[in-house]
Amino acid sequence: MRGNANRSFTLRMRAVLSAAVVVCAVTAVLPGAAVAGTAGVSTVGVERISVAPDGTQGDGDSVGASITPDGRHVVFSSSALNLAPGTTTGGDKAFVRDRQTGQTQQIGHLSLLAPPVISGDGRYAAYPVPWFNNVRIRQYKLSTGGTASTNCLAYSCDQPDFSTTGRYIALVVRQPSVGQRVEVHDDSTGVRETVATLGHAQAPKPSLSGDARYVAYQDAATQDVFVRDRTAGTTTGPVEGPSVAAALVQLSDDGSKVVYLSGTDTYVHDVASGTAQLVPNVKGVAIDPTGRYLLYAPTGTTGPSLTLRDLQTGTDEIVSDQPASARTDAVSTGGREVVFHSAATDIVPGDTNGKSDLFVRTLY
Repeated sequence: MRGNANRSFTLRMRAVLSAAVVVCAVTAVLPGAAVAGTAGVSTVGVERISVAPDGTQGDGDSVGASITPDGRHVVFSSSALNLAPGTTTGGDKAFVRDRQTGQTQQIGHLSLLAPPVISGDGRYAAYPVPWFNNVRIRQYKLSTGGTASTNCLAYSCDQPDFSTTGRYIALVVRQPSVGQRVEVHDDSTGVRETVATLGHAQAPKPSLSGDARYVAYQDAATQDVFVRDRTAGTTTGPVEGPSVAAALVQLSDDGSKVVYLSGTDTYVHDVASGTAQLVPNVKGVAIDPTGRYLLYAPTGTTGPSLTLRDLQTGTDEIVSDQPASARTDAVSTGGREVVFHSAATDIVPGDTNGKSDLFVRTLY
């Protein structure tokens, strides 16, 4: 993961940008914003991701995006047919955008059951697909476009999450007669480790640290959140306390923080100390790989739709003042980039397709 060698300069730039956001309300494009289709990862402002090779806007809805820690690759689902050469199949498909080269490729040709995920190094992508009466997770090697592996050949599984290198994948296994369990698969050795055995309630997506040491998961039946240390062989939790209902959002890539929701509030649990930082009256959406920057949405109807908070300083920066949504893994290292989707027409110039588009806001 990247560090910030010139942190003082970065903080000054972030302060300047934050002040500009307050004045301008971010109703259009920030100064220096990238136009649709612009390649590169360094321009402060907004870049539309869901565009054709020639910069033409997508002809379908694009949603469910995640960004790699270095901000270079964005994986997402879309019904558009013009985003990559050779895209002919209908329905929602998986795509990955290389922001450095400006190229987009379709990942596989099977229908999506959920948005795709990408490994931290941008080498692998995966998503659940229907397979007769079951659901399987198909993994792809992006350099070749070919299938890397398929999980759960004899039963159903979904909700995948990668380690940084893509060697490990956390998932939820579903067997009607047995119930559900959280597993971590080592695709190098073929070893499958059961992290937790759950009931029959629909289990949400587990969250895996970049080195695959920690796995955060939720028992949907009890509404408790736990953290498994695979190296030590220990499980901590419920992290929110035994008498409080919680919903898991995400484990930071370094394994230091767990974001969960409880009531109308968001909590950021520190794995080392066991303490939690309260962020009241907001819905946490994602956390950056270092555990410092929290992306959240308001629980009410007023205010920006997406805001990034520096948990150390308590300062906020508006990501989108227009209606917008994001998912986990939406923030790159150090809170530099945030990926989100929106049907708003004034985030970048020339947005006339009437579709939900993907955008990356670069903050510094």
